[in-house]
This record gives sequence, C-alpha cells and structure tokens, in this order.
Amino acid sequence: MWFEILPGVAVMGVCLLIPGLATAYIQKFTNGGKEKRLACYKYQWNLMERDRRISGVNCHYVQKGLENID
Repeated sequence: MWFEILPGVAVMGVCLLIPGLATAYIQKFTNGGKEKRLACYKYQWNLMERDRRISGVNCHYVQKGLENID
C-alpha cells in the first residue's frame, strides 16, 4: 500500500537533514559560539570590517560592548 513508502521517505529526509545541521553546528563551534556571517553586499562587508577593527583581536565574531570601545 501507499504507507510502505513512509520508512524510505523518513530515512531520506534524515539523510538530507544531517549535512545542513552538521554544517551549522561546526561553524558555530569554530566561530566561538556565533553563526557564520555572510557579506553579500558592500554595506554588510563594511559592517564586518568595522566589527573586526573594534573587537581588538582581529576577528569579526568577537564582540565588545559599547562600554569597552574607546
């Protein structure tokens, strides 16, 4: 019957889900707990460069609070 296909669909769905989740968690782990930022436009790139300069450690994903900025 039609329900015999459900286990195969479930296995296929899990196999398609694993790489996306694994990539997100690996990037989060390697970037100090933050998700990867993408810069598709020049404005976004400028914001990432500003964050890199302000952080003091040359990494855009390390943040400083406003009270720590000179």
